[in-house]
Amino acid sequence: MPESVKSDAKSRMEKTLQALRRELASLRAGRAAPSLLDKIEVEYYGTMTPLNQLSNISAPEPRLLVIQPWDKSAISAIEKALQKSELGITPTNDGDVIRISIPPLTEERRAELVRVVKKAGEEAKVSIRNIRRDANDEYKKMEKLGDLSEDEARRYQEEIQKLTDDFVKQIDEAVTSKEKDIMTV
Repeated sequence: MPESVKSDAKSRMEKTLQALRRELASLRAGRAAPSLLDKIEVEYYGTMTPLNQLSNISAPEPRLLVIQPWDKSAISAIEKALQKSELGITPTNDGDVIRISIPPLTEERRAELVRVVKKAGEEAKVSIRNIRRDANDEYKKMEKLGDLSEDEARRYQEEIQKLTDDFVKQIDEAVTSKEKDIMTV
């Protein structure tokens, strides 16, 4: 039972870290990456559909994304969704493919993106700490019920703390890496 609390906490922490990494990957760092368009959804036959399910997205050059829809009739809907997105990009449509030229980031935009990255990192850390608290509460409850001795409860809480420290370190590394990526010209 105490081990299941630990494994549950670990899997929840891993999911938090994965969510942060996905969020960071979708932030524009001045270089073209297909993951920039992961959050874009297109209205396709009345249904909101992720762009990457409607087309092939590639980055043939460092500052260029090419979107090749599998259904040519969706090209104008894709273009509209891109223009509405928060990415601040202007797509060009030649009838077969959509090209997106990624302009270099301004210093102001870089600073703004770094703030967004730090905020996402802090939110992930808060989530990790909440998971730690939930696990520790569970151990305290087991101790009260007599399922765990005081020493066992303390030992499990220390293990949860080590797990928490490890995930917080991984979050810091991911945030620092993305900051460097954004600030590199």
